[in-house]
Amino acid sequence: MSSRLFFSLVIALSGLFNSPLHATDWSQWRGPKRDGFVSDSSFPESLSAQSLTQVWKIPLGPGYSGPIISGDRVFVTETIDEKTEVVRALNRATGKQIWKQEWPGALSVPFFAKANGDWIRATPALNGNRLFVAGIRDVLVCLNADNGEVLWRVDFVEKLKSPPPAFGFASSPLVVGDALYAQAGGGLCKLDKLTGEIKWRVLEDGGGMFGSAFSSPYYATLNGGPQLIVQTRTTLTGVNPDDGAVLWKQDIPAFRGMNILTPTVFENSVFTSSYGGKSFLLTPGKSGEQTPPEETWTNKAQGYMSSPLIIDGSIYLHLRNQRFTCIDLKTGKTRWTTPPYGKYWSMVTDGKKILALDQTGDLLLIKANHEKFELLDQRKVAEDSWAHIAVSGNELFIRALDHLAVYRWNTSDTED
Repeated sequence: MSSRLFFSLVIALSGLFNSPLHATDWSQWRGPKRDGFVSDSSFPESLSAQSLTQVWKIPLGPGYSGPIISGDRVFVTETIDEKTEVVRALNRATGKQIWKQEWPGALSVPFFAKANGDWIRATPALNGNRLFVAGIRDVLVCLNADNGEVLWRVDFVEKLKSPPPAFGFASSPLVVGDALYAQAGGGLCKLDKLTGEIKWRVLEDGGGMFGSAFSSPYYATLNGGPQLIVQTRTTLTGVNPDDGAVLWKQDIPAFRGMNILTPTVFENSVFTSSYGGKSFLLTPGKSGEQTPPEETWTNKAQGYMSSPLIIDGSIYLHLRNQRFTCIDLKTGKTRWTTPPYGKYWSMVTDGKKILALDQTGDLLLIKANHEKFELLDQRKVAEDSWAHIAVSGNELFIRALDHLAVYRWNTSDTED
């Protein structure tokens, strides 16, 4: 074997062994199925530096958008100098920039929300080679994921004459087939993903201070029928994805309309929880427009911003009072509740363990155990983080307020 061929083979094998194991793209808010589940990985037993190694870290301007991972690329957003929104495509292995796109984007949120900043919020969605990015001023931009070229741009305020969202475009867009759904323009809009043409708008709430949505829509099949599960500031609603017809609706009481988390579906039921309200498991009927769903149970636990996980018949939920709780999915009874942590958790699960990033920058490894709270390990990885964590293969992507960091765990340190 020639020396040139030998070294080429060594380099190729080195890249193979260092590449993420069985990596699945993290293409949208809360992952491939929008439910926080990771199907291609088993989480490590420990968060020690030996088990979980930092691969690279780069500084960024502030932002709450979670990272998107596809193949050998990572997509991330930021706000620069409180006036410009930036999207970057990075090399997954090194963090080096591949391309950059930007546009003017600034909005001042109300004074009582200033602690949460005036920067980009929604997590983008990737579909094929199209990256859909929501800017804080109710603008949706479609980019070519290969080179960053702007393919189309929709300004909902300009197009629909709706007021700018008081708290910014916070709801993450959803792509289903050829359609893109966004809670923008003072309602729920269906757009052609190829052209940006608005097909319809429903659930119009007027936008503004108490109208612009926080929650992100979810696509599911209930009782054999496809539905968009949409939580506005006041209601939980099932919507026909084809024509926007409202299939069912349930009022969800909340202080100042703080319905924020993403509803979670189990079989034919939908779970949600609100700030200043309570937790609900609702089961929509099989027929009849505007037919209210059956209230299977309620629980006094109040969710806030953190979207829940449903694992083996249990709901794991971070609460308004900063505690973490486990609720029996069948009965609605609380199984256990922890002492307080930070204000917000983003969570993912491999079905056996939970990785949770606390707003304070603490990464928690928790066993999914309905009998008791079982913290396996804890590690400081940031000072402040509100963006949702992402997992692809055996790599963990953490978007802190001022940086993006990638960690890789040893695959030998996982359960079979």
